[in-house]
Amino acid sequence: MICYDREYPESARILMLKGAEIILVPNDCGSMKPRVQALSTRAYENMVGVAMANPNGKNAGCSCTFSPICWDKKGICVDNTILLADEMSEGVFYADFGMDAIREYRSREMMGNTFRKVDAYRELMDKNIYDPFIRKGQE
Repeated sequence: MICYDREYPESARILMLKGAEIILVPNDCGSMKPRVQALSTRAYENMVGVAMANPNGKNAGCSCTFSPICWDKKGICVDNTILLADEMSEGVFYADFGMDAIREYRSREMMGNTFRKVDAYRELMDKNIYDPFIRKGQE
């Protein structure tokens, strides 16, 4: 998915529903801290690996990869960060996702497509925009 798509949870969800196991995100923007956190969440909630490449620079960089594996087999929470570069690091980074482990994890855990609340989507399909979220040109 492209950088703008990563701003929305629906993009990763659709890719997962279409069979994605790893989502690659070419990116080019700054203010990365909340965006990196969101990518970790996309990996967790969709049970997919996520890799994002971003040009280095002040208030930018932070290329990263996240595993969907957030619990070990004993149910102990584990950090799903595989790689998180700083703002200024430049180079080629490698990440090993361990697809056998990811596939096994997906077969036993509850996120992804296991217990989606599709009956709640009706309200998500409402196209009306209400204050305080109305922006110029949306009236």
